[in-house]
Amino acid sequence: MSFASFSDFLAMGHHGLYVWTAYGICLAVLALNVGAPILARKRYLQQEARRLRRETEK
Repeated sequence: MSFASFSDFLAMGHHGLYVWTAYGICLAVLALNVGAPILARKRYLQQEARRLRRETEK
């Protein structure tokens, strides 16, 4: 499929809103699937560091 202009490409034959919304949701889900475990690991390591400091202070 070829497009006459960039605005035609963005419009996607009057289906642009659906197409770009679907791409946006997909990218958001992928970002969450990558970011959530990274943040969870960071939070876990911080909690373990706090726990170890408490145990060594006793």
